[in-house]
Amino acid sequence: MSAPYSPIQSERLYIRIVEQIEARILAGDLKVGDQLPPERELGEQFGVSRTAVREAIKILREKGLIEIRHGRGTFVTNGTPGVMRQSLDLLMKFGTTDGFANLVEVREILEPEIAALAALRMTEEYLGAMREAIETMETAFDQVDIYVEADLDFHLALAEATQNPLIPALMDSIIDLLREQRKRTGLVKGGLKRGQIHHKKILEAVTRHDPQAAREAMQNHLFQVREDSSLRTD
Repeated sequence: MSAPYSPIQSERLYIRIVEQIEARILAGDLKVGDQLPPERELGEQFGVSRTAVREAIKILREKGLIEIRHGRGTFVTNGTPGVMRQSLDLLMKFGTTDGFANLVEVREILEPEIAALAALRMTEEYLGAMREAIETMETAFDQVDIYVEADLDFHLALAEATQNPLIPALMDSIIDLLREQRKRTGLVKGGLKRGQIHHKKILEAVTRHDPQAAREAMQNHLFQVREDSSLRTD
């Protein structure tokens, strides 16, 4: 590949990533069959979180510009987009008045068991990603956007640690909703610091490979999210 990508700053970072990669494909710098760098490397080149990179990859895949070959990586393709999946965001906005309460319920069903399974299958790679996310959050209590992206990276690393590819895909499908919810609860006084306490307890549990402690730590975290969501007023 030619020169590294340029660092970017934007409220919708993943859109800017999509634009840069699309431009390289159109210019012929990236050809069908070329492999993109790993997510972590792309994040470093663009100067963004892994979550933003994953969002960009998802959009590029929907456009038919890339394909993900499990166990091999992400490649430029000439395929056409598949049918767009149903917009959960629209369901949240127009389908119910209790959207974020429903989202918490979904998280309460999924994430404690994700944490428990991750504890059994945790590796140093994913522990490193979780520790890095916690370190970023520790310095960003007064920067909600930065904190939230690191928060999403933490939960994504936990999902990936299950080593079940369907689980990160499920989390990806609600990532925009999680981002919006976390930004809202982040405006509650002390909400980010309370969340960080729970993140550390989850990390401690999975580091010990203790599934029950991980499950309970996640349940307590989501109880805190539910409480903070009830305190949020627009």
